[in-house]
Amino acid sequence: MHSREHEFSEVALTQTTSLLRFARRLTADPSAAEDLVQETLMRAWRAFEQFRGGTNARAWLFCIMLNTFYGQGRKGHLTLVPLGDTDRPTGSGTSERLEINEALAKLPQEQRAVLLLGVVEGFTCQEMSEMLGIPMGTVMSRMSRARQAMRRQLGVEAPESSQACVGQPVFSHKENS
Repeated sequence: MHSREHEFSEVALTQTTSLLRFARRLTADPSAAEDLVQETLMRAWRAFEQFRGGTNARAWLFCIMLNTFYGQGRKGHLTLVPLGDTDRPTGSGTSERLEINEALAKLPQEQRAVLLLGVVEGFTCQEMSEMLGIPMGTVMSRMSRARQAMRRQLGVEAPESSQACVGQPVFSHKENS
């Protein structure tokens, strides 16, 4: 039993910070986010014998979190929480963060979720496809449409090579001249 607890600690508990960051964006409530992470980890612990070592534990945990979140009757209520650290004093990047957050808030839920998972959390299209239970082509399409919408809303040009899920930045904000 001790080795199972140790393995769970190494596999799951090391992802707590990432889970909490994403949960805060999902719930828009720090207390609800902590509850969601706790419920996610509890479900992961109960299902840990189903986890295959050597697979992507982070994707497995995010899948559990999304299923838990949607299973709690919150589907359709993905809420945007600012990307920046809200505890920091305001500074020169505040208006740009606000502009980005407003643009994100205008995206449809499906596009916003894919954008946050891919760009903020760094998941690949394949991982997102498995987590969300949708074809990879759908993930790529949603990512592409989300990027186009963000660029349009922020008034930025598309990079020369714009691939949907290959680690390209979603957008880079133009310097105002």
